[in-house]
Amino acid sequence: MHLVLVTGLGGAGRTTVAAATALALTRPTAATPGARPARVLLLSTEPGTPLGLPVTPAPGLHTTEIADGLCAVEITAGLWAAALDSAPRFRAEFLAWQERGATALDLLGATKLADEELTELPGSEQFALLKALTAAAAGDWDAVVVDLPPIHEAIALLALPEQLRRYLRRLLPPERQAARALRPVLAQLAGVPMPAQWLYDTAAGWDAELAAVQRVVTSPDTVVHLVAEPGPAAADALRTARTGLALHDLHVDAVIANRVLPRHSADPWLAGLAAQQEKTLHEWYGEWGPHVREVSHTGREPRGLEALRDVAAELLPDHAGADTRCPADTAGKQVVDHRDEDGTFVWAIPLPGARKGDVHLVRRGEELVLTVGPFRRIVPLPSALRRCTVSGAALTEGALRVRFTPDPDLWPRTR
Repeated sequence: MHLVLVTGLGGAGRTTVAAATALALTRPTAATPGARPARVLLLSTEPGTPLGLPVTPAPGLHTTEIADGLCAVEITAGLWAAALDSAPRFRAEFLAWQERGATALDLLGATKLADEELTELPGSEQFALLKALTAAAAGDWDAVVVDLPPIHEAIALLALPEQLRRYLRRLLPPERQAARALRPVLAQLAGVPMPAQWLYDTAAGWDAELAAVQRVVTSPDTVVHLVAEPGPAAADALRTARTGLALHDLHVDAVIANRVLPRHSADPWLAGLAAQQEKTLHEWYGEWGPHVREVSHTGREPRGLEALRDVAAELLPDHAGADTRCPADTAGKQVVDHRDEDGTFVWAIPLPGARKGDVHLVRRGEELVLTVGPFRRIVPLPSALRRCTVSGAALTEGALRVRFTPDPDLWPRTR
């Protein structure tokens, strides 16, 4: 299953590009001409009917269930679409949590909340999207295209499963469950109540769900499409975004230059804007190569299937189902690159587009705290490097290479 995550700058036409990409992927590949259309799901967080497409179940439309409370609607042959409505899921999960903790809430004298007085809290939409993404990835789809929020929100969203799993491991270490048989004794000795087993069970369930999302997001079959209108501000934003995505092991497949103006216009004002776009496109082609795809400005917002087909033809004119990810972004995940002659290890962390002054590195126990501009990731060290000390780091050729020297007090001695 091929997963395409579409994000980019706010107002750059992400939803249009996501819908057109999904439509383009329904076409048979060059290797299987004449075959049935591929089965593609477009997953959107846009309310209502984005781009004039029906995305909510209605009489006369074919539907299929993706997850509890989420159904996809068939738009045309091969193309299905679903729009998330996270409010019902939030209310259902809150009420279930409230019921499970009824005993503790009663002891505190709490007044329970009813369904009709619950309002959705910020962040619930993001959790609903991650859960829907996992359910869609497990379904019978040839490809899934996800219309994500703007780039910085999207990176934070995609990094969330790993971060939450780390918090759970720190706050409720799984190994502590081994002592549940001794919990009454330990409670008497310590003089304080021990955490209830349901708390560990709940944490284990959350960890399993988050791990499933993390596997989908970082899978080799998952790629990111960045959408932006060519211009100086967009160029800086995409360069930063590329680094942030690489930091979290997310691979860029294409840069979509949307709403490209005609290059030769008699109108001086239009010609000036086109020249500015042309300069940015020249830089993008130098940085991203053939992975830049241009979509012409039509003078109006594309709505409906016919308009989307025109955009789809520009996005994937020679769709062959091949993997076309940018070489700089698939050079490898974080890996112990080699061991030098002096005995030190070199850990290579790909960070394309990063600048030296934006990179900060701190060793904390068995983890590496890596900050690149506005992005941060706390990375567990490989087992071999936990017995070493950081002896240097350098940013070269789009990768951060961290040098580790074996600690003689921890490293096995050889004769």
